[in-house]
Amino acid sequence: MSKSANPYRVAWPIALTLLALTIAMTILIIFLRLESWPARTARQSTAELESLGKNLRAAFVDIAHLQPRITINDRVYMEQTTPVSELVVLSRRIEVEHELLHSWVGSSKRVKLHGTFIAKAGFDLRKGLSIDIRPDEIMVQLPHAQILGVEQQQVDVLAFENGLWNRISGQDVQSELSVLPELAWKKAAESELPAEAEETLQKQLEQRIHTAQPLRLVFKDEKKSE
Repeated sequence: MSKSANPYRVAWPIALTLLALTIAMTILIIFLRLESWPARTARQSTAELESLGKNLRAAFVDIAHLQPRITINDRVYMEQTTPVSELVVLSRRIEVEHELLHSWVGSSKRVKLHGTFIAKAGFDLRKGLSIDIRPDEIMVQLPHAQILGVEQQQVDVLAFENGLWNRISGQDVQSELSVLPELAWKKAAESELPAEAEETLQKQLEQRIHTAQPLRLVFKDEKKSE
């Protein structure tokens, strides 16, 4: 009877030893995984940010036809290439009028013109454009939007009245024609068009890039000359 019990007495220590080894190996594996977790997480996070950087680059190529300077956690990921110097975001029709009324020795002449222009608002990229990607936010730095151009579409003559001896000259007409673009520039600059251009760019980027972290546009003010 004692002989038949010997195999069990031998097997128990072996089983306990195997169990202890299994537990020790499991603890070691868990420890190694925990120890390497920050590095693996950092690698995954960096890969995700780099993927986001590529998406942002593609968005600016589509919207602005340029590749901006992109940094990831203060490390330069892509340098800027600027094949174009301006980014037009919005265009709007502007209408202005101007009148010349001149009297001389009881004789009056009158010229009244109506001009139709297309004002373009956007960003002067020569003043800088950069993107900084971080785990908690994406920051796009660029200059404030401004009126980039005003193109004449049409000029209508509303009044062209000569006096008996106070006649309309070619210089009068040229002078009135030159005033219209200046009025269009002023009217466009005083409108909400630049602010709307900034909001439009924000929406375009948000629609093009879907990110977990917020996308923030930071507009840099021009340095005033002393």
